[in-house]
Amino acid sequence: MRVTELAQPAGSPATPTDEWQTSTRQVGPEFDPTNPIALGPVVAPAHTVDGFVREFLHELNTGQGVTLADSTVNDQYLALARTVRHYLMARWLESLRRTHQGCQKVVGYLSAEYLLGRQLDNNLLASDLDEIAEEGLASCGLNLSTLRTQEIEPGLGNGGLGRLAACFIDSLATLRVPAIGYGIRYEYGIFRQTFVDGRQVEQPDTWLTLGNPWEFPHPERAVRVDFGGHVEHVTDGEGNDHARWVPGWDVLGVPYNYMVPGFENGWVNTLRLWTAKATKAFDLALFNSGDYVAAVRAQTFAENITKVLYPEDTTPQGKELRLQQQYFFVACSLHDYIESLGEDFDLRDLPDRVTFQLNDTHPVIAIPELMRLLVDVHGLDWDEAWDITRRCFNYTCHTLLPEALETWPVEVLGRLLPRHLEIIFKINDAFLADIRAEYPGDEMRVRRVSIISDWPERSVRMAHLATIAAVKVNGVAELHSELLRDKVLPDFSELWPDKFTNVTNGVTPRRFIKLANPDLAALITDAIGPGWLTDLERLQELEPNAEDKDFRKAFRKIKAQNKVRLVRFLQKRDGITLPEDTLLDVMVKRLHEYKRQSLKLLHIVSLYERITTGKLDPASVTPRTFIFGAKAAPGYRLAKETMHLMNAVAATVNADPRVQGILSVAFPPNYNVTLAERYIPAADLSEQISLAGKEASGTGNMKFALNGALTIGTDDGANVEIRQRVGDANFFLFGMTEPEVAELGALGYTPAVFYESNPDLKAALDLIASGAFSEGNPYTFEPIVSNLLYHDRFMALADFESYVATQQEVDKKYADQDAWTKSAILNVARCGYFSSDRSIRDYIDRIWHVKSL
Repeated sequence: MRVTELAQPAGSPATPTDEWQTSTRQVGPEFDPTNPIALGPVVAPAHTVDGFVREFLHELNTGQGVTLADSTVNDQYLALARTVRHYLMARWLESLRRTHQGCQKVVGYLSAEYLLGRQLDNNLLASDLDEIAEEGLASCGLNLSTLRTQEIEPGLGNGGLGRLAACFIDSLATLRVPAIGYGIRYEYGIFRQTFVDGRQVEQPDTWLTLGNPWEFPHPERAVRVDFGGHVEHVTDGEGNDHARWVPGWDVLGVPYNYMVPGFENGWVNTLRLWTAKATKAFDLALFNSGDYVAAVRAQTFAENITKVLYPEDTTPQGKELRLQQQYFFVACSLHDYIESLGEDFDLRDLPDRVTFQLNDTHPVIAIPELMRLLVDVHGLDWDEAWDITRRCFNYTCHTLLPEALETWPVEVLGRLLPRHLEIIFKINDAFLADIRAEYPGDEMRVRRVSIISDWPERSVRMAHLATIAAVKVNGVAELHSELLRDKVLPDFSELWPDKFTNVTNGVTPRRFIKLANPDLAALITDAIGPGWLTDLERLQELEPNAEDKDFRKAFRKIKAQNKVRLVRFLQKRDGITLPEDTLLDVMVKRLHEYKRQSLKLLHIVSLYERITTGKLDPASVTPRTFIFGAKAAPGYRLAKETMHLMNAVAATVNADPRVQGILSVAFPPNYNVTLAERYIPAADLSEQISLAGKEASGTGNMKFALNGALTIGTDDGANVEIRQRVGDANFFLFGMTEPEVAELGALGYTPAVFYESNPDLKAALDLIASGAFSEGNPYTFEPIVSNLLYHDRFMALADFESYVATQQEVDKKYADQDAWTKSAILNVARCGYFSSDRSIRDYIDRIWHVKSL
């Protein structure tokens, strides 16, 4: 963790002005300037309103260089953020000191995504400053709510994977587990989504424009990362082969540190994100010759690596850039951690000091990188290095879709990382030799398990490499882990049955109940007392309150208030006008065919068609507001066409007086964590409708249930475990099971058969095909209609009838508000299992075997 370079003594404040006085920050007498690790206690500012105001005004004057009277909202926000930082600094430095001096085993969490959300409120909550800050700012004539809105959310993730990583590092700190998260500081992150004529348009996410007060840059600790070139081999006098990588070009990785505070426990871990810089950023000779573009070409080339999250990879250049990103951040991270251990550390003991968790396949290139460091740089022999490597890594698989298990063309990997390709081939050769010895004559098995695939092009299968090298491989829900063992990696689970385990995902209740739904959090505390935010299974104590009429009334009131807040927020943010008192039906997740936004859309179109043609009495329909939130990958054409149809349906339905007050549809752009914190507390119905056997887990399903939304869903991912806990009476189950899906696929799925046999489905698809949502143009949405009729990979048409019938059950239950509220309360009470704290305890017990301090 290289604590020695972080633990710098706090400077003494300058002479007070009329706006502030000196703070209580000081360095203890134990400080030795020649050994910063011996830093004595750094005393945080006084935990009082007066102490907070002094720090805030101090930071405004000296940090922003303005007086309170002359400051802008951005000045005030930056000063506030840095003030909160001051309160966390002493805890951070002490946590680093204890980890370093105690030689504690550390979790190194390697993830290409961290969807953090806004940091101000989270850090105020963790440091128990929320009330003090609000009162202190009010004494200065400022409003905390105004300053909250100034913060720009860092878009460093795409969806559930990145948000899970953020929940996990929160829980690691809350459980006082020494950990460091490693990732990439994307300059633009995930794109900012806008809609033009209903179509998604991607804009740069300029989250760094107004400054980021939560990061600590350390350019002096930059790491050089090599690419390209060739490998030279020499044989020593004893006949041993030695490889030397001669790279073709390099970049620098500059670390930016973020504090990750535990909840009110004095512990703060570190998130370290890397940004790429050129080693020789500026050529003065070229500049002086007038070739200004060429003078900075190296800088542009290097900085592209961390410019954007997940660059479009349908081009060869995009595919190369993705691989560069992945290798860049793991190379920086491994070098950083090993160097932090010091020159005298025996790397044979590395597995006792760190466990690296590979969050999906993105960081798997870390495996050959550690082998390269141990063999080529530190001089260990191959067998010894491989033994160390195989005890340092664990792998979490987040998918069941074969196309989502990353592969890299041998040609691309060999051109960018020639030494790593050699190492991978050597690992594979030794592994296949063992397989042939274990299963003589079974060459088909050898082909199936090989790291190298020969079809459709020669490629490296990163999931296979991770599985071979990892101590443990885990899925993220019970069903997912079962299918991972039995269908995705069956040969490996047969070979190493004890290697596979399950850790069901979870979410942090600090952000997704306490911050997102403060009124519900207060109601829970009034009912069962404090302490449940770090022991979420205590929510089961709420269960008797489901029978309490007054509690149900209070619960309903909070849900109604959350709806009103959401409606007013969307009106102000997007100019969207929605009713405040309808059933709020919400579907928010990455837009992908397997998530089946198309099935939800068919339901809406069917309702609209039946009402407007007189097949359905409007008076019999429960008024509903449908809200979507999703982004589609820039190169995913069908997903973007589906999004266009969703917006077109919304525009048509909302403008039609025949369904006014009955159906409303909204698709606000740029769904992110901040918007999720508005949707989730307000929702009545949570849509979790992926095809059974395709969703790994889901975490949105957990967030909605914990906030009192009932789920309509398939038996897929963590839906299975949610239903088991909340009970069938409090969950709307529909659709085929995973075995039924497999059987239908084996028989030969023909979606047109379901279209012809279901009049409502046929009418809905025909209405789309007629041009009713495209100004009469029947060709606009023809690709979507044709895809559903002739392909429908994820069987939306097969599940349509069951889905619609179950939605009718939703209407019936919602008509009895008392019964609905009782079920909503039971969802909250019975979902305490789905805390990320529980997930992390499972990782500790089953995989990492680290200690909480």
